Amino acid sequence: MPDVAHFVIASVAALLVGLSKGGLPAIGMLAVPVMSLYMSPVKAATLLLPIYVLTDLVSVWLYRRSYSARNLKILIPAGVLGVLIGWATASMLSDRFIGLLIGLMGLAFCLHVWLRGRRDEAPPRVPPASRGWFWGTLAGFTSFVSHAGAPPYQIYVLPQRLPKLEFAGTSTILFAAINAAKIIPYQQLRPYHLTDAQTVAWLVPAALLGTVLGAWLTKRINERWFFLLVQIGLGLVSAKLVLDYFTR
Repeated sequence: MPDVAHFVIASVAALLVGLSKGGLPAIGMLAVPVMSLYMSPVKAATLLLPIYVLTDLVSVWLYRRSYSARNLKILIPAGVLGVLIGWATASMLSDRFIGLLIGLMGLAFCLHVWLRGRRDEAPPRVPPASRGWFWGTLAGFTSFVSHAGAPPYQIYVLPQRLPKLEFAGTSTILFAAINAAKIIPYQQLRPYHLTDAQTVAWLVPAALLGTVLGAWLTKRINERWFFLLVQIGLGLVSAKLVLDYFTR
C-alpha cells in the first residue's frame, strides 16, 4: 500500500474519475492535476487509465437507456480517430502545450456562454455533422494526451441543450469508447508494471463509489443548476490548465 498522503491524494483523484463517469464530466479533468501533486502528469495519466476503463463499465450500464444516438454515431468514430492521431503524434507535442490549448478552448466557450446570457431561450439547431467530427476528433486527441477530452465534447454538445440524463449518458458512453481505444497505445507508449497494478487495485473502491455517487447526484440536481455546475467546473479546470502552462 502507498504511504498515507499519496494514497489519500490518489483516492481523491480516483473519486473524481468516478464522479465524472457518474454523469459530471468536467470534474474528471481535475484527476490528473490532483495526481500530479506527487508524480509526473504522464505517470498520473498512465495510472488513471485502468480506473477510467473500470468505471466505464459501471457508467455505461447506469446510462444504457439515456443517450443521444445521433451524437454518438458521429462522436465515437471521431473520438477514436483523435486517439489514433494522438498516438501518431505523441512524441511531437508536450503535455503542457496541449493543456494550454485545452484551457484556452474551455475558457473561450465559458465566456461565450456567460456573456451571451439567456438571450436565446429556444434550443438552437442541431449542429452539422462536420462540427461533430471536428470536436469529437479533438476530444479523442486531448483525452489521449491527458484524459482531458471534456471541453471539446462540451463545446459541441452543450449548445444542443440535451436533457440532463441524455447529456450525461452521451458523455459516459463516448468516453468509454475513447478510453477503450487508448488501452493498446498506452501500453506501447507508457508500459504498465506490477507496482502500477497494485496501486490501481487500491484505488478501485474510491472510483466505484464516485461513479455511483455521481449518478445519484446527476439525477437529483436541478437541470439548470446541473449545466451551470458543469460550466463552472469547465471554467475552473480550463483556468488551471492555462495557469499551469505559465507557472510550471
